[in-house]
Amino acid sequence: MSSAAKPSPISPETTVLPVILAVSLGHLLNDLMQSLIPAAYPLLKDNLALTFTQIGLITFVFQGTASILQPLIGHYTDRRPLPFAMTAGMASTGAGLVLLANAVSFGMVLVAVALIGLGSAIFHPEASRIARLAAGMRPGFAQSVFQVGGNAGSALGPLAAAFIVLQKGQASIEWFAAVALAAMALLFAVGRWYQRAGASRAAQRKARAAIIAPEPKVVRRGMTILIILMISKFVYSVSYSSYYTFYLIERFSLTKAEANLCLFIFLAAVAAGTMIGGPIGDRIGRRRVILWSILGILPLTLVLPFLPLYANVAVAALAGLMLASAFPAMVVYAQDLMPHKTGMVAGLLFGLAFGIAAFGAAVLGVLADHYGIVAVYKICAVLPALGLAAWFLPDARH
Repeated sequence: MSSAAKPSPISPETTVLPVILAVSLGHLLNDLMQSLIPAAYPLLKDNLALTFTQIGLITFVFQGTASILQPLIGHYTDRRPLPFAMTAGMASTGAGLVLLANAVSFGMVLVAVALIGLGSAIFHPEASRIARLAAGMRPGFAQSVFQVGGNAGSALGPLAAAFIVLQKGQASIEWFAAVALAAMALLFAVGRWYQRAGASRAAQRKARAAIIAPEPKVVRRGMTILIILMISKFVYSVSYSSYYTFYLIERFSLTKAEANLCLFIFLAAVAAGTMIGGPIGDRIGRRRVILWSILGILPLTLVLPFLPLYANVAVAALAGLMLASAFPAMVVYAQDLMPHKTGMVAGLLFGLAFGIAAFGAAVLGVLADHYGIVAVYKICAVLPALGLAAWFLPDARH
């Protein structure tokens, strides 16, 4: 094979799998720590006598902090890369866990989750940018591997809560600060790779971006529709990550540990969906994956509130798998729209994901206090109908 047909090892078209796996593992550790927040909600609710509205506000502060800061940090690192920013983000997350473990008031909880949100805001856009740089000709695959690490960490959070935090108490949350130290060491090594090779790749990609970028009107149309679709996806998703345990406890009289195991099944299915979404998008196009993953779950969500326990958990897992396949395709689709701002785009989409989820969690908490948690899931069942907007996404392939 000629050198023109096969990328050289230093070419930006070469896939650097060890780096992709490293940021994916970092994502797993990051989201494992962050997922302790919703997984520990039943314990915090009992210990501090919180209402559902206050539970929603905790999610709002945590995800709202990340939502506001992520696009700003992504924009900054696109222009002035900070190789060790992810390491600093993990330090903030570890500090937040220690404070959360020792919180004796609602206000202390809010400060703790804000620190964890800051860590997330630093980590996600920079890690996604590094994954894109290391992807070569397989951006969908790289984004899926990166995101599945986060989903796996989110799925492990309820298990950690069920077998450690709920058994040992709130103070045991600070044990997971050791996870933050391990993640800091791993991501320091990724920063060293960026200094050696990633910066050169970034310069080459920046030069190409000016040639392949779509017209501004195409970018505006595509991003507007993506935001509509993200509202559907993430409000529905946060109804599970924040309230599914309460729903199962109330409707089926499960214990807290049993409900967390059911949440683990849902989140594990989400991780599987994330893994398949990117590679399929590389083959058939991001637009098709986005359309069928969001709109396709509508029949499932409409029947889910009326199913018995085992069918409910199984259908919720299938819906989570299908819905999760959309986000890797969404991120790569948006980066294709703005190839010269991959960090900012990743920060914007992850920030929107956190922000939409934060606002949705707060609203759903108020609805749960007024109408009951079971009614919330009947209301959320129609959200995937917004997936019809995906028909109008422009083709961003170059």
